[in-house]
Parts: sequence; structure tokens; C-alpha cells
Amino acid sequence: MSTTIELMTADELLKLPRGRFRYELVKGELKTMSPSGSEHGVIVVNMTLLLGPHVKKHQLGVVFGAETGFKIASNPDTVLAPDVAFVRYDRIPDSGIPKKYWPGAPDLAVEVISPGDTVKEVNKKVAAWFSAGTRLVWIINPKLRSITVYRSLTDVRVFTEGEELDGGDVVPGFRCRVAEIFV
Repeated sequence: MSTTIELMTADELLKLPRGRFRYELVKGELKTMSPSGSEHGVIVVNMTLLLGPHVKKHQLGVVFGAETGFKIASNPDTVLAPDVAFVRYDRIPDSGIPKKYWPGAPDLAVEVISPGDTVKEVNKKVAAWFSAGTRLVWIINPKLRSITVYRSLTDVRVFTEGEELDGGDVVPGFRCRVAEIFV
């Protein structure tokens, strides 16, 4: 006996009630995510507070929070929600920020590793971001107090607390000490 998985669309995902869980959609399959722990939340806000003012001051684009879905594939749909994201101004439609999910990938996707995340899951998400067109991925590891910077799947560098993170050509001029993210 075979079981059939009923696939969901991005529009159906958008209509789900908000509540105890966050969701992502991977190739039409609904993925439920438990609320994050306190440390995770503080790191996300610290990253947002460092990145957001720089982006706004230099009019580089917009920074999105963790609840923002990015529709990176269709038929079947994939909607991922990074913990922090950045999109350049020149990619914002003339009509403004879309009311539904952002159509496509962000220029920068920031993911904070949760205690339950596996290396395989993190690697799959990094690959999904790059295959959708993301130009830079930062994986923040609270346990190691480090950030793994992916400029591509093969151009990877780990930054530790004593080092300085920069936005390269994706977020020009952005710099912060890695330690600031974990304060």
C-alpha cells in the first residue's frame, strides 16, 4: 500500500493560522518548526540590530525578519524563512514590497543554528539558497560562537569571536565584530 503526500502551495501556506509553530514549504511538503529558544532569539535580534541600521543609513535595500517567507521554487512550491535576510533596493518592484511571500531568494540569508538542527539539514538549506540565487549565506553557530560565511558552495570561511565579519560586495561597507552578535 502506498501513501500519497498531498502537496501544498505557497498560497495555501500563507493562509495557515499563526500560532505555536512556524512553517516552511519544501517542494510542496509542509515543514513544522518549533519556536526557537531564548539564545536563538537574542542572536537574531543582535544580527538585525547590527545589519538593519547600516542598510538603512546607506540606502542599500531592506532587511527582513524571521517571519518572512521567500518563495524560491514553484510547482512544487518551496518557501523558506531565514532568520534574517537582505534584499538590494534595485530588486524591489516598482509596486513596493510584496504583500505575499518575496518572489525569489534574498541577496543575503542568515540562519542561526538551533539545537535540533543537523549538519545535513543546514547543508541542504545552504544549497537551496544558492540554487535559488542567494549571493551570500551566513550560518551562525551559537554553540561554537562562530559564523560560517558562504560566498558560494565552495568559497567558505569560518569567522570566530575575535574576528570581524563583513558584507563584501553583497552588503557594501557592513562590518561588525563576531563577538557583538553573541553579547
